[in-house]
Formats: sequence, structure tokens, C-alpha cells
Amino acid sequence: MKNQRIMSKKYNFVATLFLVALLAVSCKVGPKYERPEIKNSPKEYLNKQAEAKVNDSIANVKWFDIFEDAVLKDLIQKGLDNNYDLRIALARIEQSKAVLGITKADLYPNIGYSGQVNSQQSLLQNTNLTATMSWELDFWGKVRHETGALRNELLASDEARKVVVSNLVSEIASTYFQLRDYDNRLIFTEKTIESRKRSDEIINQRFEKGYVSQLDKVQVEQQVAIAEQALQQIKRTIVALENALNVLTGQVPGPVARGKWNHEQTVSTQIPVELPSALLENRPDVKGSELQYKAAVERIGVAQAMRFPSFNIAAFAGFASPEISNLFDSGSYIQNVGGGLFGPLFNFGKNKQRVTLNRQLAEESKLNFEKIVINAVAEVENALVALDTYNEEWNASSRQTEAARIYLKLSQARYDNGYVSYLEVLDAERSLFDSEINLSDLSQEKLSAVMRLYKALGGGWQ
Repeated sequence: MKNQRIMSKKYNFVATLFLVALLAVSCKVGPKYERPEIKNSPKEYLNKQAEAKVNDSIANVKWFDIFEDAVLKDLIQKGLDNNYDLRIALARIEQSKAVLGITKADLYPNIGYSGQVNSQQSLLQNTNLTATMSWELDFWGKVRHETGALRNELLASDEARKVVVSNLVSEIASTYFQLRDYDNRLIFTEKTIESRKRSDEIINQRFEKGYVSQLDKVQVEQQVAIAEQALQQIKRTIVALENALNVLTGQVPGPVARGKWNHEQTVSTQIPVELPSALLENRPDVKGSELQYKAAVERIGVAQAMRFPSFNIAAFAGFASPEISNLFDSGSYIQNVGGGLFGPLFNFGKNKQRVTLNRQLAEESKLNFEKIVINAVAEVENALVALDTYNEEWNASSRQTEAARIYLKLSQARYDNGYVSYLEVLDAERSLFDSEINLSDLSQEKLSAVMRLYKALGGGWQ
């Protein structure tokens, strides 16, 4: 009978707490989130270079499926494994998880225990063993709104990580293409120096015999020096690009392995492009800004809940007796539940202004989201135009380079036969050299344009 009475008291105690908990979760103040409607959002892109295919977009293609260069793939993988910015982003995600866990714990009661043993009955303090509980009821949803805000910020942190990944893949690939471009320039420059030095030897021999004037001699010496100067600039740039790649991949400075030349890369430029509306789901920066807006909306609810009173429950249950031997008798069982009410009375509009502040913070986040969406569409448009125009520019430059080679051969023949001065040969050499450098630069720009489109569509982070 004693045990039954104790169990009955315990059940009543638990039932009371359960009913209070149900009452606490039944109320919640604050606005509900609705995705903003982007005004004048385009239905399709102005540039028709690529057909829109929502289910077959480059954003759904993983970075390692775009490239066929094993060295470049390895560099990107090293970057994903070792890059410090990416590791910092991962650490921030773990921080957000911990903060979310701390806040979620506030939804539940704090339960503890206490116990004391006294061997002398004359002491005022009984021997006791009790469980204690304190609980601030989330009656108006303050903690739930804050938990929702932190959850959205956690998801936004993950989207920020994806932004870092997307930028990292794009930057490694673009830097690699620039490195191969300067490798190519180095070869052109060394060949040009070798050719000009041969011409210098020939001109010097002719000058010594009186066949040519000193003007020809000085002109060719000048061109040799110009090419040698360009060579040193190229070497500096190559080292800087190698170090940039090492930083991106988390490596110490040193030589970087080479794979295919830019003109050997087989990156497809016929890229399926999704509709502008799909950017909301694919671009991590767009998704992250929307999640930040969701978090800001949740914090309006937090501010509104702070205008209402808070309810606190304190309870304890256990056994207390002056004698240790009688500690667990039914008559020694004790329990108590108490409640408290706390709320603002006069604070001169502080809580009201807090609500206004959070509404405006949410409005700022909303406008930032809309701005990022518009910028995302513009970036895709720019990338599509760049991809199309760089292809056409490369074709024109290729024709120009071939014409410059023929021009140099004809000029050399005319000079050897005495029809023109050496100035025309030098002009032809400069024209060919500039054309080869420009063609090499356009080769890497074409590849970089693919990467910019890939990034603009939200690819590279999967």
C-alpha cells in the first residue's frame, strides 16, 4: 500500500508537468516565413548561346566530370582536402552546430539532484535524496524561434562552405589555365629570342662587311633586349602562379606539376544551361542569403515573445527523514511544484523598438536576398556572352597568327633580296610574337569562361 501511494503521487506529479508542457507549446507568436517574389525576374536568359535544360544543367555536373586533365583533377582534390579557407568554413559549421545544440537544450527542463546524510537526529537538516527541476516554459515560442533562427544560420553556414568550394574549384582551374598560358608564352619568347639572336649574328656580319647600315644593327639588338626583358617578366609570373596554386591547395611553395596544354583541353563549350528560376535552388550564395532571411524572420518572433511574460516552474521530488533507516518509507516521500510569472511592465518602449529593429533587419536580409538573385542572373548572362565571344575572338586570332607567320616569311625573303629594309622584318616579327601571345591568352580565357559559367550556375560544390 505504501508503494502504491508513492507511485500514485509520482504519476500525479508527472501528469501535472506533462499538461504544463502541452500548454507551453500551444502558443507561439511571430510571423511565418514566405519566400519573397523577385520583381521582374526573367523567365529565360537573353543570350541564346546555350539551350535551357533544367534537368541537364552544368550545375548538376561534378567538377571532375568537366576536366580530362589528371593533373588538374589532382590539384582540385588537394584543394578540397587542404585549403585553409575551406577548413575554416567547416570549423564555422561545427561552431553553429554547437550553438544550436545549446539553444535547443533551453526547450527542456534543467534536472538535477541533491542528497545529504546526517548521522545525528538532533541536526535541523534531515537526511534527504531529491531530484530537482527548473524550467522556463517556452510559452510564446521565444526559444523555438531562436532555435529556428540558429538552424537556418547553420544551414546558411553550410551554403557558405559550398560557396567556398565553388570559388575554390573555379580559382584553382583558372589559375592552372593561366599557368599553362605563361608556360606557352615562355616557349614563344625563348624561340623569339633564339630567332632574333640568329638575326643579330647575321646583321653583325653584314655590318662588318659594310652591307648594311648601323641602323639595322641597332634595331635588331634592341629587339633581342626587348624579348629578353619579356622573358624575365614571364618567369616571375610563372613562379607567382605556382605559389598561388600551392596556397590554394594548402601546400608549401614549390614547383607545380603540369598536365595538358590549354589547347589540348577538351572541356565542352556546349553547356546546357538551366532557367533563371533554378538558380534559387542551385546557387549556394542565393540559398544561403535566403536562409539568412529566414533566420531574421524567426528573430522577429523572438523579439515579440520578449514583450510577454515568461513562466517558470520549479519542482522537486524525493525522500527526506531524520533517520537514515526510514528514508525510503512512504511517509518520507516529499514533492512540490511551484510556478513563477515574470514580465515587463514599464520599459519605455524598449521591447517595442526591439521588434521594430528585428523587422528592419529582416527587411535588410530580404533586400540582400533579392539583390543576390539579380546578381546571379547577371553573372550567368555575362558568362554566356564571354563564352560565346571568346570562342569567336579565338578563331579570329588564330587566323591573324597564321597570317602573321606568312607575313614574316615574305618579309624575310624580301629583305634577303634587298627589296625592303630590316625594319619591315622587325615589324613582322613583332606582329607574329604579339599574335602568338594573344592567341595563348585567349586559349586560357576560353577555359576560364567555362569555369565562370560553371560557377555562375552554382556548380563546383557538390
